[in-house]
Amino acid sequence: MPKVSSVIVPYAVYLRVYEPLAAFPEPERTHWARYARRPDLPSYQDELRRSLAGLLPTPPVAAPVQESDDAFVTEVDGVLCVCPWRTRLRGWLALAELDEELPRPVLEAALPEVVRRQAAQDHERWLESNPDARPWIRTAVWQVPLHWFVLVSDEERACEKGTGEVAPVLRYRTPMVQARRRVARSLRTLKDSMDEGPLIEGLLDVGRWLEEFHPRSLVELDYGGLVHVLPAGDLEDDHSARDVAEGIEALRTGDGAAAGEAYARLVERWRSVRDRRSAN
Repeated sequence: MPKVSSVIVPYAVYLRVYEPLAAFPEPERTHWARYARRPDLPSYQDELRRSLAGLLPTPPVAAPVQESDDAFVTEVDGVLCVCPWRTRLRGWLALAELDEELPRPVLEAALPEVVRRQAAQDHERWLESNPDARPWIRTAVWQVPLHWFVLVSDEERACEKGTGEVAPVLRYRTPMVQARRRVARSLRTLKDSMDEGPLIEGLLDVGRWLEEFHPRSLVELDYGGLVHVLPAGDLEDDHSARDVAEGIEALRTGDGAAAGEAYARLVERWRSVRDRRSAN
């Protein structure tokens, strides 16, 4: 499919799971094996532009009529790993959260109730024959949820400066087994140190999600388009995964002051991004 636009969409970040090709049943396995040999694989910006283009018609398209047959691909120790887009499924799931994200007048202007209701009914019918479906990609906007940083370590951080037409990149990649281990350890510490709250709830949710995938999968936290709203110096100095790890370790050892300092660094780092979100 041709590119919809060359405009940079700056606000989305991603948590992805790449599964080894062997985890997919036929004929999907063969499809992805052929797909990976394409010379023009699309980017996350291509997917996001296509999704946003669906909001332009009248009435807008809340979720694609057909499921995407695109994916992100990578190799891990010589093994081809695939992260299907599943844009239609993710569109349905995102719609279910919009009531809490947007004021009613804005929501009605962007996606009228009749459009949302039809999409919800389509999703319900689809679930009858696909009850175990789950996305390979989770998306957040204008921030990286703190519990995502628990899955990775600062040593797995890759930061590349943009040059010319090449956009900057900030991402973490870790083996699935390591991500699951970090979730389990952090949950034990947090439950011993604090009451139930968004951080624990988020970790429980993402932990259940990770259990749905092949144990030899790769987990990727990608800042995506958010790198375009972070000043270059801030991007290079962003070690949020290290701050989260230090905060949790401080809680484990009973050092409340050190935990508070780590949290303060995170709040200060992400304040400017949150302010920009509010301005939009």
